[in-house]
Amino acid sequence: MLTLYYAPGTCALASHLALEITGAPYEAVRLDFKLQQQRSPEYLRVNPRGRVPALVTDRGVLTETPALLQYIAQSFPAAQLAPLDDAFLLAKANEFNSYLCSTVHVNHAHKGRGYRWVEPDDTAAIEAMKKKVPQTMAESFAQIEEGMLQGPWVLGERFSTSDLYLYTLTRWLEGDSVDVNRFPRVADHMRRMEARPQVQKVVALHS
Repeated sequence: MLTLYYAPGTCALASHLALEITGAPYEAVRLDFKLQQQRSPEYLRVNPRGRVPALVTDRGVLTETPALLQYIAQSFPAAQLAPLDDAFLLAKANEFNSYLCSTVHVNHAHKGRGYRWVEPDDTAAIEAMKKKVPQTMAESFAQIEEGMLQGPWVLGERFSTSDLYLYTLTRWLEGDSVDVNRFPRVADHMRRMEARPQVQKVVALHS
């Protein structure tokens, strides 16, 4: 049995979706960030960095979304959430997931977690980062719209973990003051994801 630690509004949604879609046996444990449960001694024993997602396996704890997505896809290959039979396509999926993790997520984090980059009392710098978020998020999604979304799904005709991850971060656009309809292909991708019953089920748990 796998145990996923998650919190609403976070990138943990992507891993939660992967577990549900693969049919993996798992338990989902919700953390309340408003109550600082991610900083509790109990959770810090799971993930000392105090972040989500964290996935407890029989071999230890995994963290960081790209790692969790690949682990889930490889552990439950029948669901075909990763092109394990195609080295190039698998690399493209990892390339896309890495971009979301290293660039898009960081852009978004400048809005609410600027203290990671500057001193907490440097309010001018923190406000400047917040102000920049709509621009950097829009620029990131323009890159996805124009050159990275290969078809109806990220890898073209093949559905993958990249679609779960893209959907998760697309959901952040409204809160970042970016209209998803500026990116018609991304908006269409979001609608198709939301039409899936498994997505609806998991999203309800994150509300």
